[in-house]
Amino acid sequence: MPHLKLTWACLGNDADGAGFSARLQLRALRDLPAGGWALYFNTCRPPDPSRLAGQVRLRHPGGDLFCLEPAASFAGLPEGQVLEIGYWSAGYAISMTDAPLGFYLVLDGEVSSLGDPLIEPFVTAAQLHRGAEDLVPASTPASRYAAQAEVASPEALQPFTPAPLSWQPGEGVLELDAGMQIVYQDGLASEARLLQALLREQHALALECVTEAGSNGIALCMGEPGLHAATHEAYRLEITAHGVVICGAGTHGVANGIQSLLQMLSPAAALPLGEVLDAPRYAYRGLMLDVARHFVGKQSVLRLLDDMARYKLNTLHLHLSDDEGWRVEIAALPELTEVGGQRGYAQPQEQALCASFGSGPDAATSAGSGFYSRADFIDILRHARQRHITVLPEIDVPGHARAAIKSMDARYRRLMAQGQPAEAEEYLLSDPDDRSVYQSVQLWRDNVMCVAQPGCLRFVATVLGELRSMYAEAGVPLTTVHTGGDEVPGGAWLASPLCRALMAQHGLQTTAQVQEYFFGQLRTLVHGLDLQLAGWEEMATIDGKDGKPQPNPRFLDAPMRSYVWHSARGKGREDLAYQLANAGYPVVLCNADRLYLDLACAKDPAEPGYYWGGFPDLRHVLEFCPEDIYRNARYDLMGQAVNAEALSNMVRLTAAGRRNLLGIQAHLWGENARSVERMDYLLFPRLLAVAECAWCERPATWAEFAHRVTRHALPQLDRLGVLYRLPPPGVQLSDDGMVRINSELPGLTLRYTLDGREPDAHAAQYTQPFALPSPVRELRVAAFSSTGRKGRSSVLSWTG
Repeated sequence: MPHLKLTWACLGNDADGAGFSARLQLRALRDLPAGGWALYFNTCRPPDPSRLAGQVRLRHPGGDLFCLEPAASFAGLPEGQVLEIGYWSAGYAISMTDAPLGFYLVLDGEVSSLGDPLIEPFVTAAQLHRGAEDLVPASTPASRYAAQAEVASPEALQPFTPAPLSWQPGEGVLELDAGMQIVYQDGLASEARLLQALLREQHALALECVTEAGSNGIALCMGEPGLHAATHEAYRLEITAHGVVICGAGTHGVANGIQSLLQMLSPAAALPLGEVLDAPRYAYRGLMLDVARHFVGKQSVLRLLDDMARYKLNTLHLHLSDDEGWRVEIAALPELTEVGGQRGYAQPQEQALCASFGSGPDAATSAGSGFYSRADFIDILRHARQRHITVLPEIDVPGHARAAIKSMDARYRRLMAQGQPAEAEEYLLSDPDDRSVYQSVQLWRDNVMCVAQPGCLRFVATVLGELRSMYAEAGVPLTTVHTGGDEVPGGAWLASPLCRALMAQHGLQTTAQVQEYFFGQLRTLVHGLDLQLAGWEEMATIDGKDGKPQPNPRFLDAPMRSYVWHSARGKGREDLAYQLANAGYPVVLCNADRLYLDLACAKDPAEPGYYWGGFPDLRHVLEFCPEDIYRNARYDLMGQAVNAEALSNMVRLTAAGRRNLLGIQAHLWGENARSVERMDYLLFPRLLAVAECAWCERPATWAEFAHRVTRHALPQLDRLGVLYRLPPPGVQLSDDGMVRINSELPGLTLRYTLDGREPDAHAAQYTQPFALPSPVRELRVAAFSSTGRKGRSSVLSWTG
């Protein structure tokens, strides 16, 4: 039996938005002594130690890990008694995501996991809003109904997502059967085998692959598909009563045609007759997956690659390292995974990283632990290659590097103990005498590499060398590496003797100048390996006289690929991506307020995800305008009107800048993706809207897209086992007592109960408005998938 039962409540946000008050309640299930214990937990909203009540004191080991210990006044907590700990924290708390999590108790050296606390409901205005300036309405059944006004279904819905350039439907269908063959041209054996495998897995169809035409079947060939599009991804898909022809401008075009074919194919293996002509809008259509904060196993990554290929996304950006984890085996540096790949409570602490994001004390079972072996990573590369997906590896330096730093500290200690000081210092990433005072956005005070250590660039070179050898073994060229470069906190390096000497030698005075110097060194190293350098926007910018970032002219002779993320509405940086593209930098748009899919999709306490960048729901993502981001920027992140004059004065894309706009990328940062189920929930169906924006020159209207996704894409995801988000329905109770229900995704099955029980597959199905019978006092309604999976319920309760 655990020692404690935990309950947490947000008591309310301050009207001025400065912070919030909260209460943590500890109920003793067994006697808790007056001393000898420590209660650890993770939180993104750290308590203010000066405003902490409850006979405890707060300690901050680092990052989002905090610890409560008994104060001298604490006399113990007998079984059945309750200790209330009140505190105040800067920032906001309007969501369950803001609650502390991952509690564990260390008592007399024994460690016990307590898990997450029970969270009391958010119901008052002070709990639901971020102060007086917050005008974003809370998501309620009534507000959802109003926002989801009935959307008329188009007369005809094509079965594709993303939508092709042209679809000319014919009359009738072609039924595939085992007597047909896949006939492929030289150079298309891999695509033929992929189609063969997918037909077998998804439809139990076993078609033979041959190189000489026989009877009617599926023909794969390369040639001019009839579009005159300057891309090898263009294709023509023709389905007649005699068979199927997929003609691609290149092998990738054939692969795209295969994915469209599979989207058309019914569960009974019937294809509608017709012709598709298609080519992408952008050459770069990406997804960034953060596997450092919470590890995502190989099989889940392979399945995600299948999902990406289905929707014609062609780049998987793998965020392989961060403060909280290192996720790929580097044989020359085993500590990277022995230490940096493990999270938990360890004594001594250098055996693993500390718990983060609720990962708990047990490194063996924690979602914070894990890594890809060399064989695993090669499997991922090969799986991606067959699906024409590029895997872009990211090793984040010099900030966000705590996992690497602590791993190399462990290596240093091991080799020093073995009497090998020269070898110990070879890859050291820290300065033991560094007294710099800084704190990163994620609350770390020791997460920046010492760029004056010779081992720093040596470390990067060794890691890149091993990555390159894995790509070579997989038969995949490594052309580009992403080296992060973001969020180096002010104050880093300034009190490091090694860095002070470097600064004096090169005339550097600030953290930003040291960072720019390091980027120059890094660029030289990467180019020397015949690789293209990519990084977050910070690598391509310097601060202007107004304090805002602007393109750094120093690196324009061989510009790095810039991933621009910090462009939220109303922050004054909306045009940074356009500035960089116009200046000559290749740019990938990563706008956080539209493309960060780890953000909550609604202002609803039950929706998982952060909200610092807004609440990008499915429609907001679909309506992202890459080449005119101001079009839908009427309101800032607090719901306040954006200054129209300020927007009108911002930089627009030039013709040259438009050519430097490579494409767009969705992101799933891993802080709140604690499981594969949560990953699916956050990604889908929003990732389909990203695919639509990236592929289609003229993305669909909301009405067409919503109906198309519900009718065609979601049932396919159901068959494939993807646990996408089923939105809670909207509900209207009118003055005449009539109940009306709708959904963000029109066409989902909606079921309701009137007796307080949760709806299930046997509950009444909503088909039309109905009168609320008396004396009903609670209505519960939920959406159901085609396989009967239930989404979160909307609940209406009332009195009188």
